[in-house]
Amino acid sequence: MYNASLWQPSADLCVLKKRAQLLKAVRGFFDARDVMEVDTPCLSLGSISDPHIEVLTSHTRSKGEDLTYYLQTSPEYAMKRLLCAGSGSIYQLGKVFRAEDVGRRHSIEFTMLEWYRVGFDHWQLMDEIQSLLVTLFDDDSLKCERLSYQDAFLRHTGVDPLTASLSELQRCAHQYTEYGLQETDRDTLLELIFASVIEAAIGTEQPCFIHSYPASQAALAKTYMDNNDQWVAARFELYWQGMELANGYYELTDAEEQTHRFEKDKVSRNKLKRADRQFDERLLNALKNGMPECAGVALGIDRLLMLMCQKSHIGEVMSFAHSRA
Repeated sequence: MYNASLWQPSADLCVLKKRAQLLKAVRGFFDARDVMEVDTPCLSLGSISDPHIEVLTSHTRSKGEDLTYYLQTSPEYAMKRLLCAGSGSIYQLGKVFRAEDVGRRHSIEFTMLEWYRVGFDHWQLMDEIQSLLVTLFDDDSLKCERLSYQDAFLRHTGVDPLTASLSELQRCAHQYTEYGLQETDRDTLLELIFASVIEAAIGTEQPCFIHSYPASQAALAKTYMDNNDQWVAARFELYWQGMELANGYYELTDAEEQTHRFEKDKVSRNKLKRADRQFDERLLNALKNGMPECAGVALGIDRLLMLMCQKSHIGEVMSFAHSRA
């Protein structure tokens, strides 16, 4: 609710100064590596296909035509179109938007750092993220743990997420959350268990990369067969002190496979009774033109600043939190 009396910043001025220093340091890091900064639109006529992320929309009329624009949840699609056009390695610092509940770590509008490294795989990108953290925290001793999704589950639940039966996953979810016995979707159960049990147990002392997700959770990442002959995704997420900081992929470059995943997402959205969207077919046409082998990652700047400043609420590191915007 709009309250005209809430005019003051939600963050202390010392935190805003730290924020400015952080953004400057990020730009310096990539400038030293000859990674070009880009600036893509916040509004697009096409949107993402993810059935679990809702977008903000803007309706307008132009030249006699009613138009629906989608506010970007990530600059990913536009940046990949630049990669297909021959941009080389690129990064972007900017605002993104998601129609989700606000909370201690969530805001409708937040700042994202996203970058793509041509010629990198996801292992090399994890190395670079560690180097970035060392620079930003000015700590040469900072090291990131790497733990496969499978090993994380086995360590903290005793259940193998790649081979467990549906009934085993249902019982595991119910054991920790009292939910799940009626759930028949494997990935929903895995996400419930991960969020409820594993997320709080990893990255407590040092940042932790969780990698090699189930192939069914590949999103826009390549898939491959691991050493145990299980199909997994070339994807990772970074956790530190109870927070997810980053999500990265060894990027899918196959237009046909990407089209198949879009269609699969559309079916999932229909089952969940989500609103129809105009998916971004320009990305598919760009991929048909050819995208270089690369790895990419999105990192939440606000959450990173929360760790730096030891703040417990995202509003404490934003100039004006959602309630004061």
